[in-house]
Amino acid sequence: METPAFLTDAPRFVFFTGKGGVGKTSVACASAIALARGGARVLLVSTDPASNVGHVFDTTIGASVTAIPAVTGLSALEIDPHQVAAAYRERIIGPVRGLLPAAEIDTITEQLSGSCTTEIASFNEFTALLDPAATQFAQFDHIVFDTAPTGHTIRLLQLPGAWTEYLQGSGDASCLGPLSGLNAQRETYAAAVHALTDPALTRLVLVTRAQSAALREVARTYDELTDIGVKAGHLIINAVLPQTDTQDDLAAAITRRENTAIAAMPESLAQLPCDRIALKPVEMVGVQALGMLFDSAATVSEPIDCVEPLIEPAPLAALIDELALDDHGLIMCMGKGGVGKTTIAAAIAIALAARGHDVHLSTTDPAAHLTDTLGTGLATMQVSRIDPDEATEQYRQRVLRTRGADLDEQGRAALAEDLRSPCTEEVAVFQAFSRLVHESRRRFVVVDTAPTGHTLLLLDATGAYHREISRNLGADRSFTTPLMRLQDPAQTKILVVTSPESTPILESVELCADLERASITPWAWVLNNSLAAAHPTDALLHARAATEVAHIEAVATRYSRRHAIVPMLSCEPTGTDRLAELSGDAPVSAGE
Repeated sequence: METPAFLTDAPRFVFFTGKGGVGKTSVACASAIALARGGARVLLVSTDPASNVGHVFDTTIGASVTAIPAVTGLSALEIDPHQVAAAYRERIIGPVRGLLPAAEIDTITEQLSGSCTTEIASFNEFTALLDPAATQFAQFDHIVFDTAPTGHTIRLLQLPGAWTEYLQGSGDASCLGPLSGLNAQRETYAAAVHALTDPALTRLVLVTRAQSAALREVARTYDELTDIGVKAGHLIINAVLPQTDTQDDLAAAITRRENTAIAAMPESLAQLPCDRIALKPVEMVGVQALGMLFDSAATVSEPIDCVEPLIEPAPLAALIDELALDDHGLIMCMGKGGVGKTTIAAAIAIALAARGHDVHLSTTDPAAHLTDTLGTGLATMQVSRIDPDEATEQYRQRVLRTRGADLDEQGRAALAEDLRSPCTEEVAVFQAFSRLVHESRRRFVVVDTAPTGHTLLLLDATGAYHREISRNLGADRSFTTPLMRLQDPAQTKILVVTSPESTPILESVELCADLERASITPWAWVLNNSLAAAHPTDALLHARAATEVAHIEAVATRYSRRHAIVPMLSCEPTGTDRLAELSGDAPVSAGE
């Protein structure tokens, strides 16, 4: 099997990044296997808050280096944000526990409970891997990174510079722990910046799909990385349908759509060395499957006697009809990046607006671009986005106008410096989200959430706010917090959006478990882009459709009380007309 161009003469560090759901984890795992089988000692690292590397290898992987038994020379490591944040908190609180009053310990613990603490703790783990002085990783010839979905990756790669700049000031480090401890990391941070921007040490590979939206997103990633000095070296277009003489209308339409998207890709991407990886007939789970990912011959092309996968119809329109029985409420679409949350949220919002309801569609996803999905949208529907930078600046100005109104010049300067803390963004985004929750009391508010890990951090902030209000007001006062509204099924409907594949289903099950711990029960599941529901006759697509049946049955019988199955369409569901088709409000033509 030929070595892909992006692995030729691979440097010590290889990063795979891109929009969620494009196959970064599969490509990273297959690359690590290929390098190890070539005789190298390889460490595969996941920095994704919703990592599934352990599932892919069917091996329990945690915060310590774990050998992969099936591949000589390969080890793996997952940077679990919650674990490293807990350890970080304990390093700060442990030495003073028993020395300070319990109330003060509770206050410190609350200060260290936000996403800012999680971020800096994960960052410390990440930079240690890039530090040439880190002798515990010196044995490895290559360190392969499976990074998180685009928004998280951009933030992660910006941190070396951002934190160094912040530490040079005198910002409030209460949420981060002792400032002196962070200052001690300056040399490590500087080494991380050097490693990320040195092409002799680091190769950044952009992973995408042959879809217009995914290509636009990865082009934005490329531009943002270039702006911070990280040069992308290669492009991978994953899961491309091989061109055959098929008589299947859906396969022919997908091929046309993919060719059109690739031909129209942004110029910045077109200049990069590019590898195309063909769609495979099996899911990329297990060493055997991953070993064939780069094998162009490992596909299905012979005509087959098609047997229809047996699944019960479950149209999205039925769920929308049930939602429409109310005249207001919060509808949140959650799930793994790349499964189509934005599309499903937009389709639901358009369908509710078409039924005469007052609807506000919004997104909390830092990488989402609703305008790409909606087109011109509907005049009767409000559309918005919680932009972290915009929300943070508005919050800063509001605090300066209120708390800073009576301060002298020195006091205002100190307050402005305090608002430079990275935790300010967390507070600002939470407040914007809370306004959406409040608004849903009088109209439908449909929220397209960020990928799973980000959503859980947002819910963590919601829970922290709830605990703070409860503590301040006491048990005898009546109040309603955003978390209480999320817990009330009469006010909030959580839709878990996924695709009928092993990894997205597993992550959705884990998401549901996390929600249940917060006393939030999902209302329904939406299985998006189902080949089984599209009934293809093409041999390769039919083989993939057959793998979905068990996942669909598991959702219908074990994981959800109600669900919808949305078939894969021949055209990308963008624009109000296409989205109306997706929701079942108009017929779908497979040959379109």
